[in-house]
Amino acid sequence: MSTKENAAVSQLLALLEARYALRVLWALRDGHAQTFRLLQDSVGSITPNTLNTRIKELREAGIVGHGSDGYSLTLSGQDLLKRLSDLQAFAGKWQLGQLKKAAAPAAVASPAAPVSPAAAPAPAPVAAPASTPAPPSDDTSQS
Repeated sequence: MSTKENAAVSQLLALLEARYALRVLWALRDGHAQTFRLLQDSVGSITPNTLNTRIKELREAGIVGHGSDGYSLTLSGQDLLKRLSDLQAFAGKWQLGQLKKAAAPAAVASPAAPVSPAAAPAPAPVAAPASTPAPPSDDTSQS
């Protein structure tokens, strides 16, 4: 990748890494324009100030536009989301793998893992040693 391409990718990543930027784009993915308030509700737990800043940055980048109906993705924004749509497919597969990984250690207990007393098998009865006569005492004081 050339230095110019690296710079473009770095610039785009810096824009998308900004807090809530991807969530704003994701909220607009269905193609319907959203008012500021609806967009704020769609993104969830974003302050009006932060949303205003993200919208401004995304508009300056040509990814989000504003019309009489509200905010929507530009053609460039739609193209970006189309390219990011593979992220959704990847995320689903990745999450499944993470869940399997988390379940695997629980399913296969390691030998060193402690076992609760309720789950532990009952100990086998210990046989009493065969009784043997006690050795004679050397103590002569008992008579």
